[in-house]
Amino acid sequence: MPATKGPPELQYTHRFASLGSRFFSELPAQGLPEPHWVATSPACAELLGWPEDWTQSTGALDVFSGGTAWPGMRPLASVYSGHQFGHWAGQLGDGRALWLGEVLTPNGPMELQLKGSGQTPYSRMGDGRAVLRSSIREFLCSEAMYALGIPTTRALCITGSALPVRRETMETAAIVTRVASSFIRFGHFEHFSYSEPQENPHAELKQLADFVIQHFYPDCAEDQNPYSALLQAVVERTADLMARWQAVGFCHGVMNTDNMSILGLTMDYGPFGFLDAYVPNHICNHSDAQGRYAYNQQPQIGLWNLYALGQALMPLIKDSDRALAALEIYKTAFPDAMARQWRAKLGLKTQDPQDQSLIDDWLDLLAKGGVDFTLAWRRLADFNSDTGQASQLQDYFLDQAAFKAWCARYQHRLKQENSLDADRAARMNATNPCYVLRNHLAEVAIRQAQAGDFTETDRLRQVLTRPFDEQANFAAYAALPPDWAHHIEVSCSS
Repeated sequence: MPATKGPPELQYTHRFASLGSRFFSELPAQGLPEPHWVATSPACAELLGWPEDWTQSTGALDVFSGGTAWPGMRPLASVYSGHQFGHWAGQLGDGRALWLGEVLTPNGPMELQLKGSGQTPYSRMGDGRAVLRSSIREFLCSEAMYALGIPTTRALCITGSALPVRRETMETAAIVTRVASSFIRFGHFEHFSYSEPQENPHAELKQLADFVIQHFYPDCAEDQNPYSALLQAVVERTADLMARWQAVGFCHGVMNTDNMSILGLTMDYGPFGFLDAYVPNHICNHSDAQGRYAYNQQPQIGLWNLYALGQALMPLIKDSDRALAALEIYKTAFPDAMARQWRAKLGLKTQDPQDQSLIDDWLDLLAKGGVDFTLAWRRLADFNSDTGQASQLQDYFLDQAAFKAWCARYQHRLKQENSLDADRAARMNATNPCYVLRNHLAEVAIRQAQAGDFTETDRLRQVLTRPFDEQANFAAYAALPPDWAHHIEVSCSS
């Protein structure tokens, strides 16, 4: 990998690499032949403190298509293990991802990672590549989730190539560059908990936990048991993340422990989807035959994964009561976080004992009518608390009597806290997005990109970076999905 010049004054710290060779394998990327730019995120580049014209830096295209490296980069693939679909999968690792290094930015150290840069020692039977389709989906959703205010890894750019890659059909290769303060997963802890050498058991597990505490959870170091404190902190972040997913109708699709961030970030975008019609047991992943990762199962799976993390940390925590106490916090932290999200979506400023019933009955109405989740919440902002009517929503519901009865209760609740419609509507429209990355929107961008036209990918990115703003020229992006959208299927290869 020949070195070339990067953006001015690019400096690295490489903290993860300091853990040592048992945590990773160093190797170069396998570059894409005749690469081209597909998309870039100016917002992500701004996060890094890079200039607007960073793509014009010497060798930038080759660097982010895996063909070369800027001075100071240290490409490596990390090893981890995990539970996949509830079953222990043993050793996994970065099978198609490559960590380029950790760069110093105005927002703190940030790791850069290529996804789709070729085989690594952890690829197992895979080719280590990503395709244009999946790369566009991850790029767009990473940036869309950030704009929605949901903790997530970011996406800097996509590079593409005519290199053929076989999935269900023959497709072309691409690489998406991901950015995060850390890509450490639950699975990293599982790996070093269950595969420790006999001569010094759990030394690497302790090293990893101490590293995470030092750099990301420093307050835990002051606790009597830093490792149970770490578990509790991750429980709290994960509970908040699950509530934020549910609130926007986001379905991850493959919540294996190796896809769970120790920092509570959304990561590893694959067969994800946003709800169109509100179907609580919606399964977005065509590969998930049993519905383990259905929308309404995500909060419970979040807890299941936390128990797996807790089990991995037990050699350090040692006290099962402390571990269980940390995990039990989820059972109040998630409902509390979820209630906050729902109240915000309803425009409520205060709490009332009857709020949960009001929320549950609203969701039940949406489910029974198969009402569009995003549109229903958005249009509820126009509710008239004087008349008790929601004219933009009324035709969505088959059971008009039940809808009107619910509206009367909502009207009473708003009057109870002296709500002003204009103020409430502004709060709701800053909470309930107008635009989310619906599958059919991504599909249109993908089809055009596969034909060599990347303008729709960039246009959609721009729309999704302002999800709460009414954008007059893009009203169609907020409309009900077309009939053909119901036939879109995404799987683990997506």
